Amino acid sequence: MTGDVRAPAAPAASGQAAVLGGGPGIVDDPAEITPAWMTDVLRAGGLDAEVTGVRFEPVGTGQTAVSYRFHLDGRGADGRGAPASLVVKMAAGAPDVRRRLRSAYRNEVGFYAYFAHRAAIRTPRCWYAAVSDDLLRFTLVLDDAYPAEAGSQLDGCSQARATIAVRNLAGLHAPFWNAENLSGEEGFGKDAPLGRDTAWPVRADERGMAYLGKVVTAAAAEFTERYREQLEPEDAETLLRAAALVSGWGRHTATRHSLIHGDYRLDNLLFTGDSDVQAVDWQTLEIGFPGRDLAYFLSTALAPAARRAQEVELVAAYHDQLVEYGVTGYSGADCFEDYRRGMLQGPLITMIGCVYASAPRTDSSDRMFLSMATNAARAIRDLGVLDLLSASA
Repeated sequence: MTGDVRAPAAPAASGQAAVLGGGPGIVDDPAEITPAWMTDVLRAGGLDAEVTGVRFEPVGTGQTAVSYRFHLDGRGADGRGAPASLVVKMAAGAPDVRRRLRSAYRNEVGFYAYFAHRAAIRTPRCWYAAVSDDLLRFTLVLDDAYPAEAGSQLDGCSQARATIAVRNLAGLHAPFWNAENLSGEEGFGKDAPLGRDTAWPVRADERGMAYLGKVVTAAAAEFTERYREQLEPEDAETLLRAAALVSGWGRHTATRHSLIHGDYRLDNLLFTGDSDVQAVDWQTLEIGFPGRDLAYFLSTALAPAARRAQEVELVAAYHDQLVEYGVTGYSGADCFEDYRRGMLQGPLITMIGCVYASAPRTDSSDRMFLSMATNAARAIRDLGVLDLLSASA
């Protein structure tokens, strides 16, 4: 059985649907944001407050966009003042760079505008989301998650944090589990603002998977050559063989679908202790196989020994949360099998992200990519993924 979903429990509060266009306007420079601009954002979001002063500072190290923390001074009705701070994310770079990133900008704005309020995943409330007609400029205004801190791929995470992360992931997948017409309902189909050239969100077909296979095969050849001295020969062989299987991966992952994050890893998760987590960076959003997100997170976040000891329990925690949100006809055994079938996501995202990164190489980035790739390669071997996906569907 492929599973179905009942109406899930009420989602965690991530704010109402954001504005898509309109509002105070798209900004490309933080200096363009005035107290009046912020006041318009808050009032559009239902907060009767007036911002009287703003100051900002850069936050994060985004490679495809830039983010700023804005500190606000203000007053509000009924004792509700303006938030002490908000985060504003916007496009960056020259026009040719932005043209390559248009789909990423569309994905992130679209997630907050169309899906965040329907999902149960914890993510910062979005006050405002807008993208230009040519998809080269966008602006997001998000709740500031401070003092939450991003996870670290190099440091890994505890079992407690991994547990809240996989439960949070179920809150993305469950509300859209096997939903029909995800790329054509409620105004976000081919003729909608985010679907000018193609249906949105993207769902890779056989042709798309064949193209992706060529891209990752080329990336794997360069990646394994670049890190030839640091990679164990067995890991390098696993990465190359995994890349060769991507073009036919769709035959093994067509049984179910949902919205998937695509890059659900520690660096894109904001933790508050071991009790809360919020997911950010939605530029790789697509309709796809849910097991890809789960496999990618667990295979890259945990060192091999920790993953081997914890993965059965962690996959069960994810599955339990899906059931709690209303997914039916989907057993724990089905879920673990999907976890195995999703394992190509680790080498896929890691090697493409490394080889085609726009940011300069650093020692830190090299160590991060190597850690992710070797962890993923060992998970693939431990779980017999190459034999599983080499067999006919």
